[in-house]
Amino acid sequence: MPLYIYTLYSKTIYEIENELILKEHATRIIRSMQEYDSIHEEYFEFPRFKSIESGLYDLQFKPIFTLITKPLLNLSEGYHIYNNYAYLVLSLPKERYFSAEYLIVATELSYASVYLKVASILLSIAMLVLLLSFFFLKRFALPFKRVNKKLDNFIKDSMHEINTPLSIINVNIDLHNRKFPQTKYLQRIKTATKILSTIYDDMDYLIKNRQRNFEIEAINLKDFLYERVNYFAEVAAMKEIKLLCLQCDDLMITFNTTQLQRIIDNNISNAIKYSEPKGKVEVSLHDFDKGCKIIFRDYGVGMKNPEKIFERYYRESSQVGGFGIGLNIVKAIIDEHNISLHVSSVYNEGSTFIYTFPANMKQL
Repeated sequence: MPLYIYTLYSKTIYEIENELILKEHATRIIRSMQEYDSIHEEYFEFPRFKSIESGLYDLQFKPIFTLITKPLLNLSEGYHIYNNYAYLVLSLPKERYFSAEYLIVATELSYASVYLKVASILLSIAMLVLLLSFFFLKRFALPFKRVNKKLDNFIKDSMHEINTPLSIINVNIDLHNRKFPQTKYLQRIKTATKILSTIYDDMDYLIKNRQRNFEIEAINLKDFLYERVNYFAEVAAMKEIKLLCLQCDDLMITFNTTQLQRIIDNNISNAIKYSEPKGKVEVSLHDFDKGCKIIFRDYGVGMKNPEKIFERYYRESSQVGGFGIGLNIVKAIIDEHNISLHVSSVYNEGSTFIYTFPANMKQL
């Protein structure tokens, strides 16, 4: 029921109740005058009430005795409301009570109680709806929670099953390359396993990062960066991309190796993925007073929507591999450690990612 309809309806009920109250007080006054008339006392004490005003009037509605202070517009017999002032006009037996012809009882109307009741009812309804919604949503979401839990367990088990054959493939390729000359076919297999390993590491981090305690340790950032560049050299070679380490200052930082690897691997992997064949990817490390910077630069396709690249599952192109979770993981890590990031990109010209590590991470 709309609020204004309910309010109008409530006012009508309130006015009816008020009329009954006035009639009750009028009856009490008449009863008092009847008692006075029967015992013939010397004087009559007119009844007075806290919130009710009353008075006796003659035939021309001139007051004989009245406690009513407000002017009354309609003085016909019955119940009237004027300017939030309700009054009841009753005729009396002629020449019975102090020659009065009419008894009028009146009171101020206040709808505050009505609005309070309306507000209480609406609040009760809202609370009931909220509780019912919570109950039904909880019951409705229960099957999805069970499915999600099973899906999480399935993914965890699948990740374990994927890791084992990947490790076996890598080990056997390395053993084969030690005994026999390398071939382009095995090289392609090795490259493919590295791409899969990067995706696996992202998925594994995404699933387990809330359950892990990432311990901080001293890391030679230059050596670590060279190691990851060398790891992706074969992946870059598949597209005839030059993966170059430019200026790399020698410095130590305190960080977690797993999280640092996720930052570096995802940037190098993306730079290779979004570079044209026979292109170039540059990685550099710069030390300065207020911290250090790792810069990843490619000369590839650039980005159409740089502001979206950190959203989970977002990919600039559906034609490249991956699930769109790598940079989302990177964003979570750098936010956690107050690492600033500046991204610049020109479509069809390339992109540059500059990560600035704060000075307190450097180890002197």
